Amino acid sequence: MDAASNMADGGKAVSTRDAVFEVRGVSKVYHMGEVDVHALRDIDLDLYKGELAVLLGASGSGKSTLLNIIGGLDTPTAGTVTFLDHILTDANDAALTEYRRDHVGFVFQFYNLIPSLTALENVQLITEIAADPMDAADALGLVDLGDRLDHFPAQLSGGEQQRVAIARAVAKQPDVLLCDEPTGALDFKTGKIVLEVIERVNRELGTTTAVITHNASIARMADRVIHIGSGKIVSIEENISKARPEELSW
Repeated sequence: MDAASNMADGGKAVSTRDAVFEVRGVSKVYHMGEVDVHALRDIDLDLYKGELAVLLGASGSGKSTLLNIIGGLDTPTAGTVTFLDHILTDANDAALTEYRRDHVGFVFQFYNLIPSLTALENVQLITEIAADPMDAADALGLVDLGDRLDHFPAQLSGGEQQRVAIARAVAKQPDVLLCDEPTGALDFKTGKIVLEVIERVNRELGTTTAVITHNASIARMADRVIHIGSGKIVSIEENISKARPEELSW
């Protein structure tokens, strides 16, 4: 679909300047029996075309909830989320499914690869349903796994499995790549390799990229660092001189 043109009836165009996403007044409340848990409180945020943003905060601060709402995996209790020129919060389930399929790549802490499929076949699961995919082998080449196409997940290291997951996410050529603690299950050395891949995808493909982490050192590689605490945006800072992933230490 063109810029989410198949969003639900009632979604109207808004002015977004250079923003890929505009989040306005977003709150999320989970009802746990008689207790209300406020995961997000009146969030305002823009994400811009081609930027690499890091969402930094402690566990339970609301980072993943915000990412899930931006990615169309969850809906807010209040507020609006606009993607390009359409309001996601007016979209129905079918439109959100199409939005996720055509426009968003997800990378999670755990790789979610299918054990019985090779690296190439795991990526092809996405390229076979995407609207304008890159070649699956090319996507694996982008993450330096061109020589591991026929290996099964059990034959790959944790870092290699995460790179297959990144290749799978970017093979659809998404507008945005959302990464939730992508190095959380990896050691320091392997984590830096994965971050180098994410940074390369952002730089070479121009994909708007948001990375969730609780690791302050990773924030040095971002264009902007969005600090989140207790369901609110505490501050946003721009990195005038970004660090390359290979320069990080934590």
